[in-house]
Amino acid sequence: MLLKRTNIEDKLRNFRDKTVSPDAVLKQVAAILDADTQHEKEIEAKLVHGRPHPENNFDHEFLETDRIYHLEQIRKICVDYRLRFLDTRYFKGNYPQQAVNSIKTLEKQHLITLEGFKIIAPSKLFKLKNADDPLLFAPIGNGYYYLVHKWGNDLHPLRKWLMLPFKSFLNLVILVAFISLVFTVLTPMGLFSKEDNPAHFWILLLFIFKMVASVVLFYGFALGKNFNHAIWDSKYFNA
Repeated sequence: MLLKRTNIEDKLRNFRDKTVSPDAVLKQVAAILDADTQHEKEIEAKLVHGRPHPENNFDHEFLETDRIYHLEQIRKICVDYRLRFLDTRYFKGNYPQQAVNSIKTLEKQHLITLEGFKIIAPSKLFKLKNADDPLLFAPIGNGYYYLVHKWGNDLHPLRKWLMLPFKSFLNLVILVAFISLVFTVLTPMGLFSKEDNPAHFWILLLFIFKMVASVVLFYGFALGKNFNHAIWDSKYFNA
């Protein structure tokens, strides 16, 4: 006579049913899921409505060094790429589930409740007061921040160079001068003078420079634009 093979799943189910009723199991699971859902809602509320918080009491043994950044390092990248570093309450984009899961994992690992979230993103992703690649941070203290999660698409490979004119006044003047020179070279001198005189070229260059500079200044004042170093941590749209 052959012995019947043992089904471990049946054994496990029989043992469970002897120790706890099915209704009790469902209630326990429901309670766990409700607690987890409530925790996620609290995290999302802190992201949307959270206030500045100087530091979080991280357990240094669990910190990953490649996720730690100083404020000056963040400032340098924001200025170079014309990004903003602001509290998450100004962020108008959506937070992916992975970001919430990363926060839950950190809180469980470090036995803390994270506060004071900040985010790096282009200005268009913030809901700013009037006056493509988000990175979510939590403050450690003393000017250091811990990278919690990154999502979205990477920035355009030429963004740093495209934003270079807005980095400083000197860069903007150089760009205006270059554009003026191109327009001057492309403009037929015969439209203004029958003589081929170098002085006429420089006069036309000066005229076009003033015209381009006026357009740039009008655009800047009309739209409240400012240079990168002035807006990287400003909550004002026209800062």
